[in-house]
Amino acid sequence: MFWEGLLCNRISDANSASGMAVHDDCKLKFLDLKAKRKFRFIVFKIDENIQQVMVERVGGHDETYNNFLTAIPANECRYAVYDFDFTTDENCQKSKIFFIAWSPDSSKIRSKMLYASSRDRFKRELDGIQVELQATDPSEMSIDIIKARAI
Repeated sequence: MFWEGLLCNRISDANSASGMAVHDDCKLKFLDLKAKRKFRFIVFKIDENIQQVMVERVGGHDETYNNFLTAIPANECRYAVYDFDFTTDENCQKSKIFFIAWSPDSSKIRSKMLYASSRDRFKRELDGIQVELQATDPSEMSIDIIKARAI
């Protein structure tokens, strides 16, 4: 009984130190994006009421980068993944999966802290991210920045 209580406390402490829990749907949708190419992007939101990262919106494979940008709120933090297709100088079709940590200057300080402290744990749940981008202003995640980071 003593050991069970000690173990539960250690697990609870580990979760609180490493950030929010991650809803299974986040991992499933990411696998659909990565393996099946079902989606172009996924936007994730931390639900503070249930202490979990949740899927907020998915973008179909035919959606554009502009659709992605409009899916991210201007004044609230979010995580997102974007499957970027491009052609190399050698005329080869390639794709890279970007992880974007969006933390605008205008968002609440508590929200910025929450997203920053949960980012690493959340990223570990999404196996297959190739490029990470942190942005506080829309210009830091423009299509030109994405293209430059992909190559």
